[in-house]
This record gives sequence, C-alpha cells and structure tokens, in this order.
Amino acid sequence: MDQQNTPGVATLDTISRLVNTADGIIGSMRDVADDRVAETGPRRYRLTEAAQLVGRSVDAIRRAEAAGDLPKPELRASGQRAGYTLHEVNRMREHFGTRPSRAPEDPPVILAVQNFKGGVGKSTISAHAAQYFAERGYRVLIVDTDSQASTTTLFGFNPDVDIETDTTLLPYLIADRSDGIGYAVRPTRWDGLDLIPANLGLYSAEYILSQQVKGDVSRLSRLKAGLMEAAASYDVVIIDPPPALGMISLSVLQAATAILIPTPPSSIDFASTAAYLAMLEEVVEALNTQTANPVEYSFVTLLATKVVEQKGAHEVMRDVMGRAFSGSILPTALLDSAEFDTASVEMRTVFEATGGQSRTARRCRNNLLAVMHDLEVKVRQTWPSHRSKLRQEGIA
Repeated sequence: MDQQNTPGVATLDTISRLVNTADGIIGSMRDVADDRVAETGPRRYRLTEAAQLVGRSVDAIRRAEAAGDLPKPELRASGQRAGYTLHEVNRMREHFGTRPSRAPEDPPVILAVQNFKGGVGKSTISAHAAQYFAERGYRVLIVDTDSQASTTTLFGFNPDVDIETDTTLLPYLIADRSDGIGYAVRPTRWDGLDLIPANLGLYSAEYILSQQVKGDVSRLSRLKAGLMEAAASYDVVIIDPPPALGMISLSVLQAATAILIPTPPSSIDFASTAAYLAMLEEVVEALNTQTANPVEYSFVTLLATKVVEQKGAHEVMRDVMGRAFSGSILPTALLDSAEFDTASVEMRTVFEATGGQSRTARRCRNNLLAVMHDLEVKVRQTWPSHRSKLRQEGIA
C-alpha cells in the first residue's frame, strides 16, 4: 500500500512538499513586502514629526535649511515637502547636537528579551524595541539567536532562503571562526540599526555546544566576548533568544547585561514566569561558580504583554503583578492588538506602517511608544552620563 495514502504516515516526499509550499508562501509574502517598500520607499516623517524627534522647533529646522547648514528638503511635484527619512532626521540631530547616545565611559546595554515559554511576544517586542531605539537616534544592534528566526523574518528576510547559515552566529559559537562576530552583522532599512540574522541551521549549535561544554564550560562565554566587542560600536544591543533552556540560551544569559521578561497576565503564564525566575536564579548562581566571568545584570524587569483591557481576569492579574513586582515591572502594559498580526503578515512591524492609520492602529502605536519609553528610561538609568539628564527631564 502506498504510504502516502496510509492514515498516520507522512512520507519524506509529503514533508518536502509542505516545506516547499511554506517557502513559496513566505516568498510571496516577502515579494508583497518588497513591492510595498519599493512603492513607498523608507518611512518619511513630516516636518512636525521630524522636529519632535530632533528636539528642535520647526522654525529652527527651516532656518538651518535656508542657511545651507542642512540640505534643502526634497519636494514633491506639488511643491510640498516629501518628508524626511530617518537618515535625514539623524543628520539634523548631528547638526543640532541632539542625537542621544551613551558617553564613551557608559557601558553599552546588552538586553535579552527572554522567557522560556513561547507565545509571549518575545520576538515582536525585540524587533519593535530595536526600531524604537533606532528611531530615537540610538545606535542599535539586534541579534537573532533563535533558530525559528522570527525577528529575522520581521526585518523582511526569508531566513532559510535569504540567510546562509555561515552568516549567522553558528560559526562563531562553535569556534569555527575566531575573528569576532562582525562577519554576521548586516544593515537594515532603518538608519543606525544593524541585524545579526538567524535561520534553522543555527539550531545545530545546540548539539555541538553541548558536546564542547562538557570539556570546557568557558565555551558559554564566547557569545559574551563577541557581543562585548561588537557593542563598542552601539548604544543598545538587543538579543532575541530561543524560548527554551539550551546552550544558546545559557550563552545569552551569560552575555546579557539586562533582561526583559515578557509575561501575559494569565495564571498559567504567570506560573511559567515564576518558574523562569527560579531557574534564572539557579543558572546565574551556577554560571558564577563555573565560569571566570561573573554574570551581572544592570536590571531585570518584567513587561505585562497581550493585555486585553476590560477583561476582568487580565485586570486582576495585571494588578497582582504590578503590586508584587513594583519597581521591577514596566509601568505601562503592552495591550493586545490585531495590528501586530496584520503587520507580521506583511513582514513588517507596527512602526513601519505609514499614513491612513485607523483609530485602532494609532491606539496600538501610542501604547507601544509608551511601553518603549518606559524601557528607554530603564536603559538610560544604567548610563551615569544620563542620570542628571533624566532628573532634568523630571524622571527619577
């Protein structure tokens, strides 16, 4: 009997067809996303938006352009301004001296967005956080260490078609390369935001590292060494780790200098987060006794995610989390929104949406901006050079 027609039996040919079909769908999605970018170009900011981002008045920008200190704005056929790209906004920041950054003596923040339960919004938060910081003018590196490569996909790549495994972290993690991780860094469409991508091949690092670590636990420090070297060129490094405890996740815990833990407000998810925190304590203690480099985090904070307003159970759990964790949870919760799903289907993020936004889209974006502002404050609090600035801004 033909196995293909036998219930419960999936032949290799069947699986191969499913793989090819899935790749075709992803390719079509990417083509649509590429067409959209080709039609609209990079996101452009209106003069008022640019002025707000730069921290100067509209008149100040106009005067600088008129004086030749800034390039003349690009105009549409109608004679109206075409808007400014993020690169042009950053050029304004450089001119006015308002581009934010850490001082040379401030440590770069290497932030892991981590929880060992899937479906909590880890990759979504990582990608949006990276774009938020880039839009604010920070130099950002986002590192995808999850072989599912969701973050890589959100940046417009088909991981298993566009990304070669030797351009992921795999060669560095398993010590096939000793020249740092710079070979894996690539620019994105966002000015000042670089990406280290992932694909399915990265998963083999789990098996190889598990064998290597048996004889040399210092192998878990390779990612830390590589990221610390690369971080010298950035203000913020954001890591999207795998949603499970393995060799890569252990390497991420060793490399990170701060941790953000996304947690939906349900009893099951909360219990999972409690187990994660207990595991984190044990792992950090073990790493500190077995490796030469101690693990130290400038902050470990939770973020309530996928919160549905007016849902009683969510409100109760959110209140419990807020009171229990107090200063160790971001003040603003990330609300559940269909906008995230809509954006991901189009291989983009909420921040990449332009023009004609609905009320729902604006609400999602405003909530997201508030959440990321809370995170930005946590990051800036780790930089001695920013603490006085935060006090001047009325932020403790």
